Amino acid sequence: MTLIFACGTLCSAGCSPLILADPLSPYDGYELEANVPYGIHRRQKLDIYEPLTEENKEIIIMFIYGGSWRSGERSNYRFIAPPFVSQGYTTIVPDYRLYPEIQFPAFVDDIAKAMVWTHRRYEQKNNPRKFILIGHSAGAHIVALLALDNRYLKRAGESTKIINGWVSLAGPHAFNPLKTKSTKPIFNNFAATIEQTKPTTFARSDAPPGLLLHGKNDAVVYAKNSALLAKAVKNKRGQITLKNIDDVGHIEILLSITGNKLFDTGVKQEIFKFIKNLH
Repeated sequence: MTLIFACGTLCSAGCSPLILADPLSPYDGYELEANVPYGIHRRQKLDIYEPLTEENKEIIIMFIYGGSWRSGERSNYRFIAPPFVSQGYTTIVPDYRLYPEIQFPAFVDDIAKAMVWTHRRYEQKNNPRKFILIGHSAGAHIVALLALDNRYLKRAGESTKIINGWVSLAGPHAFNPLKTKSTKPIFNNFAATIEQTKPTTFARSDAPPGLLLHGKNDAVVYAKNSALLAKAVKNKRGQITLKNIDDVGHIEILLSITGNKLFDTGVKQEIFKFIKNLH
């Protein structure tokens, strides 16, 4: 246990609350294009949820799930799509390679590749979109690195300029993975330069605007992670907003996106407001 990372594992896609969320989410309002490859590896595939409405189609949401960088399946996150497609936002959920198949930073490179594939798909259709990244837990860590450290998208053939905004839900942005037993083998190839794994290291003034949401009751990834990243970005005069949510834990903040009254804590509304205020 460390000061800012409490548990041996972040919640994986198999957690029962996620199973409960799916049947509570509507199965209409979108057209699903499933199992679309963005690379050559087995897990380099994504699902695209296209809204049926013609309104607000200038927005693409790409959601990156968590699971300690070692578990997760995009099929378990269908419930993420309905709230966004109801606003007219195209919603994309990619898989990415996991430990022990790979170590850091390969999973970040995978999502960079998925982003570039998506960007070019819609650019070729002469239909440019605003690109919003949203991630939860380990997925939020990936999102923050992509938004703040330009090297990943540069390796994939683009830059962070394709990101119009990013949202972190309960991200472990300042923890040392070598001090936690479950994450040490995932990151130990970077032991000599462990600061390179932390989004706080890459705070800069010209990064895309970000929104950090963290539950005050999160006992898996402590809220101090988001506070430290917000402080680092603000110190560089970057655009960042931090909101701590009362009476919310690590999984509740994710389930709140559904907007279902069983889970609603205002998180979905905060994300919508952030997106609408982007220029």
